[in-house]
Amino acid sequence: MRPNPMGDQSIDFANPAAVKELNRALLKSFYGIASWDIPKDYLCPPIPGRADYIHYLADLLAEDSDGSVPQGPSVGVMDVGTGANIIYPLIGHAEYGWRFIGSDIDPTAISSARAIVHANPALGDNIELRLQSSPEHIFRGVLLAGDNIALTMCNPPFHASPGDALRSAERKWRGLGRAATPGKNAVLNFGGSSTELWCPGGESAFVRRLIQESADVGRQVRWFSTLVSKESNLPDVVQLLRRVRARDVRTVEMAQGQKRSRFVAWTFR
Repeated sequence: MRPNPMGDQSIDFANPAAVKELNRALLKSFYGIASWDIPKDYLCPPIPGRADYIHYLADLLAEDSDGSVPQGPSVGVMDVGTGANIIYPLIGHAEYGWRFIGSDIDPTAISSARAIVHANPALGDNIELRLQSSPEHIFRGVLLAGDNIALTMCNPPFHASPGDALRSAERKWRGLGRAATPGKNAVLNFGGSSTELWCPGGESAFVRRLIQESADVGRQVRWFSTLVSKESNLPDVVQLLRRVRARDVRTVEMAQGQKRSRFVAWTFR
């Protein structure tokens, strides 16, 4: 804890350990997750914003179900790049009983995710983890021929290089009223491994591959979706979706306090 700019005691959001403990408490209190942990330096996501994404996707499914959100394990969801924290599957299953497939290219992340599932028997067989062995692909190799998915979701790495990620971390430190020593303590307050924070070409290149591969598996998925952190990327995203002949495209704006975000959803059906 530390005083915030108003002089009140608050969680020290510049301290990754404090954020991790806050997440552990939120997951236990609101979602019934008795045991949760992540490896050092892996992404510790802000839970309210992640829950928002889940609930807005639930609203999308409700449109196809007479206004009521379909619930239970018959609703299959794929979380692309689920990470070591598997936050979306944990929230989505707790809130709606959905069955999740979580994919990731990082073996350590998959191992951590499996440990969380095994430590919480109530999750049962409702979260399946699949390692993507080819970093060049997103759905190919992890979405199997027999999979019938209601939703896919994704929080893509949005930096194009480690240097971009570092500069972003330094800006966040300044925003929290702290000084960061470049290369030393300029870490993200929410952590993050290399595969979680950056990829060649950044968010734009990743989402482009996601859209292109989605066209190949459009019959297996009702709605595809991805967060788009940079609003400047939206015109290119929408243009590419038209090019691959998506039949319906939605841009959904979200807000949590001062944080503004959005996701794009599309379908070929």
